[in-house]
Amino acid sequence: MKEVKTIIFDLGGVLIDWNPEYVYLKEFRGDRAKMDWFLEHVCAWSWNVNQDAGYPIAKATQERIALFPEYEELIKMYYGRWEEMLGFAHEGTLAILKKLTDNPDYRVLALTNWSGETWPKAIAKFHWLQWFEGILVSGDENMRKPFADIYQLMLSRYNINAEEAVFIDDSLANVQGSETVGITGIHFKDAPTLDIQLRTLGIKL
Repeated sequence: MKEVKTIIFDLGGVLIDWNPEYVYLKEFRGDRAKMDWFLEHVCAWSWNVNQDAGYPIAKATQERIALFPEYEELIKMYYGRWEEMLGFAHEGTLAILKKLTDNPDYRVLALTNWSGETWPKAIAKFHWLQWFEGILVSGDENMRKPFADIYQLMLSRYNINAEEAVFIDDSLANVQGSETVGITGIHFKDAPTLDIQLRTLGIKL
């Protein structure tokens, strides 16, 4: 690998806390087993990621209600109360991001699986998203991680040399996806570990 010049961050799970539990644990009155079943079978992760790839939220919601009519009100909450699922910024990772964006030696960008329809709410809540040179949002491109085409689009749109780039994500599958196009992947665990991982690659913090 050449000297690192570009650092690409995932957002959810790395810099931003997002969790449907913030809404549904209250709705299920603290019954975690019932909530987990709902989030595994009704508003499942596999359903959510389709919207991250650009599928219309209104259409996705109606289709899910057709499958599970008895859960109509709870299904509507998934995107109707989406902002309540958007938690805090991970301050430890944010401190690392600030050091990198302040360093003229590095280009710092973001690549996120996120619905284009909910993305404006994140922009409004987290002012520091403006620190990035650029952000590629999966829902705006009708593609998503971990598929190779979104990493290739990232490289071409921002004129990035894959051999000089690092990609940070809390999903191992997404990290492996980046590696298929020649980007060095870092599987995010927590901020202190990330600090060590970046320094090991010769990145100055």
